[in-house]
Amino acid sequence: MEGVRGEHGSERDVSTMWIEGSKLRTGITATRTSHNREAHARVSDSGVISHEVRTSPHDPSVGRQPLLNALRRHWPEYVMEGVELGLYMISACAFVVLLQYPMSPVHQAFPDPALRRVLIGIAMGMTAIGLIYSPLGQRSGAHFNPAVTLTFFRLGKVEFWDAAFYGAAQFIGGLLGVVLSALFLGELLAQPSVRYAVTVPGMAGVGVAFLAEVVISFLQMSVILRFSNNPRLAHFTGLFAGAMIATYIGLEAPYSGMSMNPARTFASALPAQIWTALWLYFTAPPLGMLLAAELYVRQYGIHKVFCAKLHHHNDKRCIFHCNWKQLSVAGGQLSVSDTRADAHIDPRTDYGKLPGGNDGQVNHYAKKTS
Repeated sequence: MEGVRGEHGSERDVSTMWIEGSKLRTGITATRTSHNREAHARVSDSGVISHEVRTSPHDPSVGRQPLLNALRRHWPEYVMEGVELGLYMISACAFVVLLQYPMSPVHQAFPDPALRRVLIGIAMGMTAIGLIYSPLGQRSGAHFNPAVTLTFFRLGKVEFWDAAFYGAAQFIGGLLGVVLSALFLGELLAQPSVRYAVTVPGMAGVGVAFLAEVVISFLQMSVILRFSNNPRLAHFTGLFAGAMIATYIGLEAPYSGMSMNPARTFASALPAQIWTALWLYFTAPPLGMLLAAELYVRQYGIHKVFCAKLHHHNDKRCIFHCNWKQLSVAGGQLSVSDTRADAHIDPRTDYGKLPGGNDGQVNHYAKKTS
């Protein structure tokens, strides 16, 4: 076959050029195909086939514009987080007025300030429990606290833009909750003994308040991690988290006002225009929770953090890097066959090989395994 002469005078066989072009096209097709695979079978030296679960976006827009993609896909969860803290703040304002406003019949019926504080604690603990187990909390994870979201981001369970939008929604939602409360309660909420339910350091000073906030935040996240990642106790995570909130308000509030939540403090501080030691409530809660997470990881390993939801015994979708069904299988609450269709299983666990292989699907926002 007659050759083709190039611009530099070299001569190449037409058939050779056709074969090379075919190889190039085949290589491109194979590369595109490999990007869309979700599982790769590997044959070990012993001849046993194992499955490595890999995840890739089904939507070609995933990864190209992470901010817009996260907002488009997960905006319902962001709104839910804002609504949850808004409802929490409405409850806080209502119960503080009910129990702390001097002319309130309930205030007059309970003259002991310590008892009133305990009653507020019980009310807010029950509010938190209700939100965690509500349809909103079941779907969003019921953080309603930027410090909680930041900690799960640090643990690799929440994507950056999800964490950013969660935090923004929590601040906005909390503030709207106080504003709505002010519209309905009027001057009652602004009364000096109520002051929009602000959190400020107690008589012991800023140093004690800072330490107290670190300690209660550390304990709160320790409880959440140890309960939510235990197959026997996970169902009760919300109950214990709410009980801890009630206890802190009853016992710790005289030292720091009991915040544990930067968005909660900001929501009251802005309408009240009381900025006393605001930095404390933006630093101590995240510090305490991050310390708790660090200790947990050092004790149990990062693979023992299964999800960022506080309550996962439901059929609501999960937008996090979720291995919840892996925990359920380990606890005997699910059979392996129950995990095949929508399993959220990540093979990076220390439970060993599941019967039939770890062939469940991780949600397609999970990080690829190495």
